[in-house]
Amino acid sequence: MGGHAVLLIGVPALEGWIRERTAFYDASFLSADPRFAHAHITILAPCPPDLTLLTRVAATVAPFDFTLRRCGQFPDGTIHLIPEPADGFTALTAAARAAAPHIRPYWGRAEPAPHLTLDRTGPGVSVASTLSSLADVVPARGRAEELLLTWWESDGCRVLGAAPLGGSTN
Repeated sequence: MGGHAVLLIGVPALEGWIRERTAFYDASFLSADPRFAHAHITILAPCPPDLTLLTRVAATVAPFDFTLRRCGQFPDGTIHLIPEPADGFTALTAAARAAAPHIRPYWGRAEPAPHLTLDRTGPGVSVASTLSSLADVVPARGRAEELLLTWWESDGCRVLGAAPLGGSTN
């Protein structure tokens, strides 16, 4: 499979931890672009690599604060943090889906739910071990101020564009 575009909100408080996990699994997905957000909450994936869509979606929601403290696990074993409150993320996803109604989020495998992916269960990896390794950074607080349009591809991860939430200038 080739690359794909993703709309997302970066979470700088967890960037170091997520970069380490990414390097462990597949370092070809580490980006040299300093604006790239390895630690993020996905708004829509895949999505069209369209800067007009980016700015239109970003304008629909004002900047907001959130906290990541609760951990969850999806049926496929994906361990994730749940943002609270989730309303801003849900509103951005609804706006993105309205702007690109032909897109099947996650290639039709799952309905979007606001989350920050941490890891996947397997030998030596459990929810408990993941939470233990995050003890110094969780709970993590964030402020969503900018929506990023990123490209994800082995040896090609980069930022395609950014737009301030609420349509304001930062």
